[in-house]
Amino acid sequence: MTDFLVDRIDSILFSSWQHFSLVVQCLLLAAVGAVVLATLVYRSPTLSALVNGISAIGLTIPAFALIGLLIAPLGFGVGPAVIVVAFFAALPILRNAVVGLTGIDPSLVEAARGIGMGRIRTLVRIELPLAWPVILTGIRVSAQMVMGIAAITAYALGPGLGGLIFSGLSRLGGANSFESVATGVVCVILLALVLDLLLVGLGRLTTPRGIRV
Repeated sequence: MTDFLVDRIDSILFSSWQHFSLVVQCLLLAAVGAVVLATLVYRSPTLSALVNGISAIGLTIPAFALIGLLIAPLGFGVGPAVIVVAFFAALPILRNAVVGLTGIDPSLVEAARGIGMGRIRTLVRIELPLAWPVILTGIRVSAQMVMGIAAITAYALGPGLGGLIFSGLSRLGGANSFESVATGVVCVILLALVLDLLLVGLGRLTTPRGIRV
C-alpha cells in the first residue's frame, strides 16, 4: 500500500481535487436552484406537498442507472457527472428549504409586513435567515450523499476518485487492485469529512447569533 501511494501520489491528489471540486460546484448549483424553487412553492400547501413528493421519488432513482441513461444523449465525460451529482444534491436541500420556510412563525412575517417590509424584503431579511439552519442541514446531508455518488460517475468517465475504484474493481485479484479500491474509498471518506467540517464552519459564520442561541 505504501509503495502504491508513493508511486501515484500526484495522480491521487489530482483525482481528489477533481472529486472535491465536482461535488462543491454541483452542491452550490443545487443549493441555489433548490432554494429558489422552495421560495416559489412554500406558500402553497399543494405545491409544497408536490415538491416533497417529487424529491422523495427522486431519491429512489438508482444513481448508476441514471448515469447509464444519460450516456446516450450526452456521451461520456463531465456532462453526465455534473447532471447526476447536481440532481441528487438538490433533493435533500429542496425538502429542507421547504420545511424551513413553512416552519417560520407566521406572526414574525406579519410583524415584518406590519412595519412596511415588502414580500421580497421580508423573504430576504426575515424568512431566509430564520430558515437557514434547516437549509444548511439539508446541504450537509446532501454533501455527504453526493460525495459517494460522484465516485459512481466514473462509469461515464466522470472526473474524480471513482476512476481508482472502478479500475481496481475491474482488475480484482490482480496487482494493486485492492490498493486502488481502498485508496479511492478512503479518500472519498476523508473528503466527505473535510467538506462537512467546512460546512459546519460556514454555519457558524452565517447563522445569526440569536438563532444559534
